[in-house]
Amino acid sequence: MSKKITQIAIYGKGGIGKSTTTSNLSAALSKMGYKVMQFGCDPKSDSTNTLRGGTYIPTVLDTLREKSTVNAHDVIHEGFNGVYCVEAGGPAPGVGCAGRGIITAVELFKQQRIFEELDLDFVIYDVLGDVVCGGFAVPIREGIAEHVFTVSSADFMAIYAANNLFKGIKKYSNSGGALLGGVIANSINAPYAREIVDDFITQTKTQVVEYIPRSVTVTQCELQGKTTIEAAPGSEQAKVYLSLANKIANHTDSKSPEPLGVQELRDWASKWADYLLALETGVIRPELSSNI
Repeated sequence: MSKKITQIAIYGKGGIGKSTTTSNLSAALSKMGYKVMQFGCDPKSDSTNTLRGGTYIPTVLDTLREKSTVNAHDVIHEGFNGVYCVEAGGPAPGVGCAGRGIITAVELFKQQRIFEELDLDFVIYDVLGDVVCGGFAVPIREGIAEHVFTVSSADFMAIYAANNLFKGIKKYSNSGGALLGGVIANSINAPYAREIVDDFITQTKTQVVEYIPRSVTVTQCELQGKTTIEAAPGSEQAKVYLSLANKIANHTDSKSPEPLGVQELRDWASKWADYLLALETGVIRPELSSNI
């Protein structure tokens, strides 16, 4: 009897640090002794770069355009500490659906039973989360991923994207779709940033899995084309990623979130805007503030 493979999808707004977080998560899980595959689902095809010294790899769609049939092993490339790297790819700019790469790649790997052959423990899908439609919704809609996590900062557009993702999860939750494991709070340095994220997750009835601070260490490592786990394993930032990996490795309780309606989200954001303005102008002091 084959062992259970845990499949996880990491969503997040473009530029939020989703791929950075995912790659460090993959690297950390590999250091913990797990067999991991990272599946890049962004048409930019740069999810796995820092696992491979900053280099790009041929994508599934690019390879299919060159060959009529493809062996899945042709598009799997080994990265740091044995992490298997795959990039789904996308169509030519301005042509077709950007999510088609995910649909095509997932189907190819299922047909050839690659996950079982490689004896994987984790498959981690790194998915663009600005929109949850078409191919980008496949890991949720089809129940391919068992658990979904979203990377979000305290910025409104990141939270807006996370809330949209919650709507997609809730829509498919009753028909076998993936459930939400929680929010990975990224770039959390200012005290109010943590308060904003905490309030959002309270409003939507979910949880924060880990708080990840913004760190120059991450920038230094990425400029070398490496993850923090590889290039700065003894750093405080690496400890945070290892903590995240441990929590996700032991995570079992995912559920359907309660997303805010459009007006609810706007009203919630307006309250925080007023609070931050009062904080900035000295009308209220942080130590005297209470949960808004």
